Amino acid sequence: MVVKVVTDSTSDLPADHAKSLDVTIVPLNVSFGTETFKDNVTITADDFYQRLTEGTVLPTTSQPSPGDFVEVYDRLGEDADGIVSIHLSSKESGTHNSAVQAQGMTKATCPIDVVDSEQFSMGLGMIVIKAAEAAARGASVEEVAAIARNAISLSQCVASFDTLEYLERGGRIGKAKALVGSLLKLKPAIIIRDGQVHELGKSRTLVKSIAQLKNTARSFAPVEALCVLYSTTPDVAAEIAADLNDLLPEGTEPFVARFGPVLGTYTGPGALGIGLIRKEDAEGAAHA
Repeated sequence: MVVKVVTDSTSDLPADHAKSLDVTIVPLNVSFGTETFKDNVTITADDFYQRLTEGTVLPTTSQPSPGDFVEVYDRLGEDADGIVSIHLSSKESGTHNSAVQAQGMTKATCPIDVVDSEQFSMGLGMIVIKAAEAAARGASVEEVAAIARNAISLSQCVASFDTLEYLERGGRIGKAKALVGSLLKLKPAIIIRDGQVHELGKSRTLVKSIAQLKNTARSFAPVEALCVLYSTTPDVAAEIAADLNDLLPEGTEPFVARFGPVLGTYTGPGALGIGLIRKEDAEGAAHA
């Protein structure tokens, strides 16, 4: 049984992970004025954040077209017994809808199941990893899709920002609108719930902001896998990962990933985050 797993670039799944798990990533688009780039394909994260911080034109983003997905489904469908396509929350992007439209357009004859992760970044990435691991074990397309949908309730993503300016300007503020206008120099934190951005809290210093992220991660224990995210501060992310190593089963450790250009449009520089997946038998608190 050959089942192929597809996701989009907002999963922030590191390239080496995607390659080893045989995951195909469909990029979203990021534009600076009239220049449009494929997320992490024709623009690197380094180039993106340099433009973001040094330039005067704020970037915008757009979803892949149905044709982008058709191209992927056509190619993978030649050798696959099924395709499971897992994407960021449909409440905040039309990416999921583009994938659904492509189902009716592709030449692929194998079953294609499109899954709304209700997540962002490595909240999505963790679901993709679970699905890809099942596919590698030889699970059927129905089994892989079921594992992905089951993982939605186990996956969590939290983040803290140096500023909410980018999230607000990009129109992705979700249920965290109360944070805007009252922050002054406070560092806001958000959590993804029910496919939307919700307020988690706010801190006066970076140290307190990081502590809030770590405490929130610990509130979801026991944890099966964990990833620390950053936009421009990899050293800080590595330190957080080391501090949370004890959360994971023996023999495993957290890994570090980067908010790519599309999500970086909303997180801005100085952002940090944690994506994790709880153990399946865990109750886990949903807040901290």
